[in-house]
Amino acid sequence: MENKRSKNIFVLGCGRWGSFIGWYLDNIGHKVTLYGRENSKNMKRFMETRQNDYITLSESIILTSNLEDIKQADYVVVSVNSQSLSEVLSEVNMLGIKDKTFILCMKGIEIETGRRLSEIAEECLDESNKIAVWLGPGHVQEFYRGVPNCMVIDSKDDNVKNEVIEDISSNLIRFYYGTDLIGNEIGAAAKNVIGIAAGMLDGFDLSSLKGALMARGTMEISRLITAMGGKPSTVYGLCHLGDYEATLFSNHSQNLTFGRNFIKNEPYEKLAEGYYTVKALRKLGEKYYVVLPITEAVYRILYEGKDPKRELDKLFQRSLKDEFI
Repeated sequence: MENKRSKNIFVLGCGRWGSFIGWYLDNIGHKVTLYGRENSKNMKRFMETRQNDYITLSESIILTSNLEDIKQADYVVVSVNSQSLSEVLSEVNMLGIKDKTFILCMKGIEIETGRRLSEIAEECLDESNKIAVWLGPGHVQEFYRGVPNCMVIDSKDDNVKNEVIEDISSNLIRFYYGTDLIGNEIGAAAKNVIGIAAGMLDGFDLSSLKGALMARGTMEISRLITAMGGKPSTVYGLCHLGDYEATLFSNHSQNLTFGRNFIKNEPYEKLAEGYYTVKALRKLGEKYYVVLPITEAVYRILYEGKDPKRELDKLFQRSLKDEFI
């Protein structure tokens, strides 16, 4: 893979997804610096071996624990825990960073405030910086072995979308132009909650109900997106429905595995973003007066200790109604 317009790109976050992005952008010809904190287990391992459980980084990728290296970048790609984004970007802003394009490569909603991630970035960073989001389906394991996929870039600024897509597209990832920032961010975050519900169905050996879960999940999140000012059709794009295979069926899905293990009372130590997102979605549902039955069921199971089988059964005992009302 080769890129005609090489950029200096600083990848903030060296977890599973951040390290893949560094690997990908290096492969298509960009000059990549991968950042992780000094006490990060991931960064320590990369410093010692240039490997994690998924990929091997080339020698051309610069590894750093010095956040000030961000000053040399054209693009800053951010891949951190969504609940820590505000803290991380506030730290970046203290360095006086201006006139850069920040690309957010995470899926989530801030629990305490209900803010979308692009809203957090706008509020934490200098207004001279530009904000885009990078969303859609795909697993590191599949990309690394050469399996292509489609993803979406969205931003309030059409020029930012155009530039970013031109610079990072390749035969491995085909990027589409997003047309609804609200819908794309909410849809991307919410699919992780639906993924946990799918894992719970697997745990009860009820996987055949995933088709119904997908149909009702898209309708539920579409109502919320519409109430928040987004486009109802966005939920059927790459941000949400297009990501269902990777989230509701793939064994690489951390949210699916978390939900399944929860039902089977088996431990799961990896990050499942849907565990946090369900709290934020529930608050947004209350704020915008939108009924979110799947979200409510997952919340009650995870946070109120309700019986999972009974809560899932309730979803199929709700009052009868037209399918598309």
